[in-house]
Amino acid sequence: MGLNFLSKVLICLRPRQSFLNELKSSQLLPTSRFLSSRDSNSNSGGRQNTAGQNRDGHRGMKYNITRQRQGTLWEDSLDRGDNGFTGKRKQSLPKSVFSAGTAKRTAEMLKKKTALAAEDEQEPEKELDMKATRRAGKLQPPDRPLTIAEWRKLKESVGNLPRFDIKMICALFSSGSELGIAKSLLTFVAVETGTLSYELLLRYLTLCVHGGHDAEVFDVYGIMRGRFSTLDTGASSLFIKSFSRTARWREAVNILHEMKVVTPSPRNYGDVIAAAMLHGDMMTAWALYDELIENGLSPQQDTWETLFKGVKRTTEVEADNISHSEYEERLRGILSGMRNNQIYPQYNLVSSIKSWFESLPGQKWTGNWTSATPKGLCRCCGSELESIQLTADEYQEIKDRVMTDIIQGRDVFNKTTPEELEHFKEFVKRRPSFDVVVDGLNVANANKDKSKQSATLLAVVSELERQGLTVLVLGRKHMLRPSKSWERHNMNLIQLKAHCFFTDNISEDDPFLLYATLQSGNHCRFVSRDLMRDHKACLPDGATRRLFFKWQRGHQLVVDGQVAAGRMVRFQSVPSYDTIVQTSGDSWHIPYDNTEDRTTYEVPQQWLCLIRGSNSTQ
Repeated sequence: MGLNFLSKVLICLRPRQSFLNELKSSQLLPTSRFLSSRDSNSNSGGRQNTAGQNRDGHRGMKYNITRQRQGTLWEDSLDRGDNGFTGKRKQSLPKSVFSAGTAKRTAEMLKKKTALAAEDEQEPEKELDMKATRRAGKLQPPDRPLTIAEWRKLKESVGNLPRFDIKMICALFSSGSELGIAKSLLTFVAVETGTLSYELLLRYLTLCVHGGHDAEVFDVYGIMRGRFSTLDTGASSLFIKSFSRTARWREAVNILHEMKVVTPSPRNYGDVIAAAMLHGDMMTAWALYDELIENGLSPQQDTWETLFKGVKRTTEVEADNISHSEYEERLRGILSGMRNNQIYPQYNLVSSIKSWFESLPGQKWTGNWTSATPKGLCRCCGSELESIQLTADEYQEIKDRVMTDIIQGRDVFNKTTPEELEHFKEFVKRRPSFDVVVDGLNVANANKDKSKQSATLLAVVSELERQGLTVLVLGRKHMLRPSKSWERHNMNLIQLKAHCFFTDNISEDDPFLLYATLQSGNHCRFVSRDLMRDHKACLPDGATRRLFFKWQRGHQLVVDGQVAAGRMVRFQSVPSYDTIVQTSGDSWHIPYDNTEDRTTYEVPQQWLCLIRGSNSTQ
């Protein structure tokens, strides 16, 4: 049916009079003939004076760039241990600041405590409603297909709005209108102008792909291939997406390899890999996966899910010369890649991983959902998870990288002076190694009552001293000037209980904190609410940044809650184990995402425990 309608667009290449006669007659056909029958489916601890924060018709050649950007935007619319420093053992310690969901829970708690929170939440919604109303007021799409005369009347009613056709098909897409209305719009435009522009066809293509009208997509593909010498990235991606879910999926492979100007996206590769797996072509699927990796791209999780699920369809026969053992090795390689890149599978993916292990013939794998104890033991099998502590080689590597890229980086003297930095190095050299380094201003600012800043810092330092630890407090020189916030008595006591170094008021003290902590040895920890994201971003590559994050999670202490007079100071727990995919041969432990609340600097709390054969305790 769709072919009868869209093939008439090809008449655009014929003389205009013949074209008009054909389209006028086609407009008389019932709308039902036009419809396709197929449908598819805070930085919570930033200091007060931080220097900055970081936030991972053709129209010729000139039109190519514009339509590439438009196509991409439209494609996007389719893919919508208990190591706490405390003297007394508690039954449970507060979760780490790095636990999944902590940032969101903290933000929600602060909102509830803010009297104006309700108004703040309503304002954005009101603004969005007003914008939506304004947009709707400009152009309301019809609720049925229109005749040419009706479209002409509608266009005149809005003052012959420039780019009426583009704005209208965008409105049809946004409102989820039926395909027949868009077809009647194309008919009107073709009759009025004698042609259909690349942009309008691209918008129509998006609507077809989104609605699962693959037969219509085939027709658009033929038209655009015939009329335009090249296709932009957006159009190619849409064709790949649609072709990959049909029997013509192999054509999607060709379209993928024709994308020469821009490297295909992980989504492009994922669509074709899924199609190859669905049709049992394992060789093509893995060849495309290897190509994706060689291009430096990170596969999407549903691509991995497809590969773990796909093997089930070929458990009785070896497909395309890929043996079961080779397939198993490749899937285990994916798990190793997750480990090396600190990737956490989402629930759907990890469920597929669990099913795959349990389906391996003769191996008797058993999977269970579980969590870890504060001491780093799996609650299911009792295995000890890998330690969060760095090896000697890892520690030396991160120490050297931090020194080179953060402390001695190109912008170091925007944070301090050469003289001050050298003075501090000599200061640290002359002191015994520290057990804990305190970011004094950061800790003091945890108390919203500014008159209690020195008292807050004193309470924290006193608790650390009580535990017999050698403490270094880093502060700013203004903290030594007696004031309501910085009482002389409290500051004198702090200097008696700890070593202290006060930088110039314009200096950033994070580099000093990192230097002192790393110079003191692998045992030394630091106290701060600053999550160091801007400093981690200074490191040269992903592997080094992941190593820094591991060191940070095992060494950073965060004061839990408010510090109040007469109340014991407590610190959030520091994990004793590393949250990373790990295996011992007869077991796998895979941390996975089971919440949408996790930020990039948080780690999951739930695990999949996989045990083979007699090792299972279940």
